[in-house]
Amino acid sequence: MGFEGRVAVVTGGARGIGRAICETLAMRGADIVIADLQADLAEQTAREIKSSSGRRTLALAVNVADLASVNAMVEKALAEFGHLDILVNNAGLTRDKLIIRMDEADWDLVIDVNLKGAFNCCKAIFRSMMKQRYGRIVNISSVSGQTGQVGQVNYSASKAGLIGLTKALAREFASRNITVNAVAPGFIPTALTIDLAPEWKESIIKATPLGRMGTPQEIAYAVVFLASDEAAYITGQVLAVDGGMVMM
Repeated sequence: MGFEGRVAVVTGGARGIGRAICETLAMRGADIVIADLQADLAEQTAREIKSSSGRRTLALAVNVADLASVNAMVEKALAEFGHLDILVNNAGLTRDKLIIRMDEADWDLVIDVNLKGAFNCCKAIFRSMMKQRYGRIVNISSVSGQTGQVGQVNYSASKAGLIGLTKALAREFASRNITVNAVAPGFIPTALTIDLAPEWKESIIKATPLGRMGTPQEIAYAVVFLASDEAAYITGQVLAVDGGMVMM
């Protein structure tokens, strides 16, 4: 699965799963655009990936919930590289509360970043991919979007929405040789899960047939496959990388 000559945009690429995706794509030959709200961290990650892989990297500050910010990011990336071949919609956040305690701002923020953010990025990059008649889009969903989770009505709804977005766009984009797929991670130790109570982590592991949490690298391998030419005949699919937690 070589990516020489390909350029990948990864939102939320400065740390965690996003960083693992950037590193893995770069080590296999892709040039990388790290699009992240945390500009300083994105710059640091870009320098480190460039040093370790030798690939061209570009760090760009972006608020994926703001279409104007996303359009500016895509324009800068195109100006630097000339083409964009892969989009990974990884940026996301949580604001977990039971619905009785969840205010409107908690709902709006999670939907705006996790779901509208992916919509904005797909919309902004589609014209470029359409002209070159090539593209790979991978959306990062979640087991929470497949089964729902207590205290996560906003997050679960956003991640379920990403699955619908994936399937609809796969149909819209297919005639242009653009595939759209999703990866649904199980529970992965990242900044989003670091505050889970020990007893909750234990219950997660018990509910996972493989008996452990996953790693960011294991998610990255799945994303890289779906972004590769080996997956050219796969579109509109959701690949669960969850240790067997959700079997559908």
